[in-house]
Amino acid sequence: MPEFDNFGSFFRENKKLVKDYFDTRMDIFRLKMIRIASRSAGYLIWIMISLFLLLLFIIFLGITTGFWLSSLTGSYTKGFGLTTLIILAVIIILAALRKALFVNPIIRNIIHRAAEEEEPVKEDSDL
Repeated sequence: MPEFDNFGSFFRENKKLVKDYFDTRMDIFRLKMIRIASRSAGYLIWIMISLFLLLLFIIFLGITTGFWLSSLTGSYTKGFGLTTLIILAVIIILAALRKALFVNPIIRNIIHRAAEEEEPVKEDSDL
């Protein structure tokens, strides 16, 4: 390899290699972003469907509990009123514990996923 007088002559002589290197790095970055976007979209769709099913479950559980308490109290107003108070108490408890139950685990999960090492790239032994 010839001696280079300065960095300018090095880059002039290796311009194509440097350009290929940066193009390859940009392709890798683009593919990583596509992978992140596709995983995020998949998780988003899964979360939306799960939340919808959970909402249906909570609605039917509330209706069932309302009718059950109505039969125990002998009044639809008292039964559904008690059911509303139970649901309100659950909402207040969840709101009070939101950091411990939701925010902190999500933050830890995001940090864990971001810190995960990339899968090692297998190199061909023929090259």
